[in-house]
Amino acid sequence: MENIEKMINCGDPSFGGAMYSCPNCEHLKFVPFRCHSRFCPTFGNKYSMDRTTSMSFKLINVPHRHCVFTIDENLRDFFLNDRSLLDRLFHSVASVVSRMFSNVNKSKNFTPGFIMVLHTFGRDLKWNPHIHCLISEGGFSDDSFWRHISHFSYTFLRNAFRTALLDEMESIIGPSFKKIKASCYKEHKHGFYVYAKPNKRDPETVTKYIGQYLGRPVIATSRIDKYDGSMVTFHYNRHEDDKYVTETIPTIDFIKRLIRHIPEKHFKMIRYGGIYARHRKSDSSLRRAISPHKHRIYWSFNQWRTAILSSFGYDPLQCPKCKHQMDLIALYYNHQHVSLEEMYEKAMSRSRGKRSSS
Repeated sequence: MENIEKMINCGDPSFGGAMYSCPNCEHLKFVPFRCHSRFCPTFGNKYSMDRTTSMSFKLINVPHRHCVFTIDENLRDFFLNDRSLLDRLFHSVASVVSRMFSNVNKSKNFTPGFIMVLHTFGRDLKWNPHIHCLISEGGFSDDSFWRHISHFSYTFLRNAFRTALLDEMESIIGPSFKKIKASCYKEHKHGFYVYAKPNKRDPETVTKYIGQYLGRPVIATSRIDKYDGSMVTFHYNRHEDDKYVTETIPTIDFIKRLIRHIPEKHFKMIRYGGIYARHRKSDSSLRRAISPHKHRIYWSFNQWRTAILSSFGYDPLQCPKCKHQMDLIALYYNHQHVSLEEMYEKAMSRSRGKRSSS
């Protein structure tokens, strides 16, 4: 409920914000606070930007592969009814990726760097847990030697992931899961589907590419076509054949599809593995895709004003009337319902008081 309330009140002026004033012409502008919920379609973009930036600082300056680990459709409800199983999904992917690199040379113990992102939704908003994984094409040995590895074995990934996940689930669910487990082996003789095609992307390009999956809201507002008070119409391109599909469903059903994807509080939807999860002194010799002295510059791009300026080409703090720089004059942050008109009146009186005293 906390995330839902945050999202509903996102951008509501009565819940606080910042008041700016133009020192030249006295024009006022109020900027409401956002909800800081990763579930929110509006703030989700900002969350995505911050997570992408944070992730890019960890990347080693080598090619990375974007892989997707999917599960049998009959297993989805197990994860819906028991969210703790999502931890097992992460653990299964991590163990398979680590073993694939270890098999290259077990004595050297090559360790890759990888980042896992959990998605619980498909394009139709239905429950479909799967993991996007960004994996370095290479590993670092215990004796500090980097080996480039571009061949990812589909056969190993598919079979190993199927076995690892089913074993993890059986250990939690118990003997009642044996029948489902046997059925999965029968229906997926070649393992669960894993997308791992070479994409030959440099770290910067890969970061931007997978950034769209980080903190992405369940549905973008641009995909909601119509709402008449009782029905919601939205569209998507079907994953199987990219066919354009339009759905119209009751509002309550639309809300149900959305809220089931809200993660548990403090649950980590993004997790790091291998080199990216450890802090060995020897790893410091690896060249990062973005050098530390540039981190501050990259973070500055994520600031509210800079992000709008770079994305839309205009300065939100430039007075629309006289083009002067606007100044912050007041903050409203006590989350009490105050009308926007009252805020403007208080700001104007405060502004007049400052000018008369100067």
